[in-house]
Amino acid sequence: IPESGHKYYLQFSTEDYRTGEDAGSCLATVLYPKKKSPPVVSIKCSHTKDKKEIQEENNRLYQRIRHQSKPITANNIPDSYGNIEPALEPVWALAVAGSSSIMWEKSTETLGYFLAQVKAVKQWIRKDDFIEFDYTVLLHEIPTQEIISCHMRLTWLPGRPLKVKHFCAPQSHGLAEASGAESGSAAGASAEKGAHF
Repeated sequence: IPESGHKYYLQFSTEDYRTGEDAGSCLATVLYPKKKSPPVVSIKCSHTKDKKEIQEENNRLYQRIRHQSKPITANNIPDSYGNIEPALEPVWALAVAGSSSIMWEKSTETLGYFLAQVKAVKQWIRKDDFIEFDYTVLLHEIPTQEIISCHMRLTWLPGRPLKVKHFCAPQSHGLAEASGAESGSAAGASAEKGAHF
């Protein structure tokens, strides 16, 4: 689209990342603006699971995390052999959902990302019903093959949008995008994204 950027029309199927079961199909349009900003996406999906079933799965995940006897702390998920301890699967599931908002913000037409590993995670105990975690995640950048380290603070309650604040270490080829960001400025309002889990 002259003066605007490139627009793509996509049709794709989705699957449950844990079970591999068909989760539905989607139609989407994606506009990558010429100016450096996140893509503009319009998406419509048909789900094979109904909303009630999805809510029940979310509640089961939430209850597993809430009923831990002590706060969760862990490193290297998955481990160097690609294994995830069953007790840490909910932590990994939240990392997948939360890091998707970082990948959404950082992706361009020529760069993509996927979650390679949770380097470290720590659960915060809250007085309300929300669950909250601090993550250090490693994102694999395609096609550069660089590994990007990001700190992510994630807050969630079933039925509410997942809240994610993040700060990523500057990459060698992307110093301009990190200018002004200081260690400890763990995200401003622009880095807080909501995504339904």
